[in-house]
Amino acid sequence: MNIFGNHYLQIIFSAIAVYVFLILAIRLFGKKELSQLSVFDLVFILLISNAVQNAMVLGDNSLIGGLLAALALFAINYAMKYLQYSFPGFGKALQGDPVMLVYQGEILESHLKLAKITRDEVLEAIREHGVPSEKEVDIAILEVDGNISVLSKSYSAKSSHRHKGHKVVRKEN
Repeated sequence: MNIFGNHYLQIIFSAIAVYVFLILAIRLFGKKELSQLSVFDLVFILLISNAVQNAMVLGDNSLIGGLLAALALFAINYAMKYLQYSFPGFGKALQGDPVMLVYQGEILESHLKLAKITRDEVLEAIREHGVPSEKEVDIAILEVDGNISVLSKSYSAKSSHRHKGHKVVRKEN
């Protein structure tokens, strides 16, 4: 593939093309909780990175080839973050919307199917937030970054208006 005539420009283009492809593929095939990868997810990511490595550097195993590919990945990642920040609609189109998984103690099965998350994964996330059962959850949401946020009935009881290092300022009558 001789697109630009310059081998190093081809490496940069290939690295960016692989980056964009992987972002789109992950978006199309569904998001998972990235902070808590399953063994299958981890193996998949390792194999994907190995599979696309040669496509990015076009068989060039030199230091310059590797550094150019890495530089291109840093640049495209910075550009994507800039576009997400500057154009919220772009970020929303790329990342999608948060999905409510539990509402007032009831697991929303249709939303689990939409998010491709199992009931067990939701229950695990609930327990990790220190809540013993879904019945005690006010709301649980799969965030666009893949994390599950859980607010429970005990949250308001545990939460105070004082936060570490901050004083409560009350208006006196």
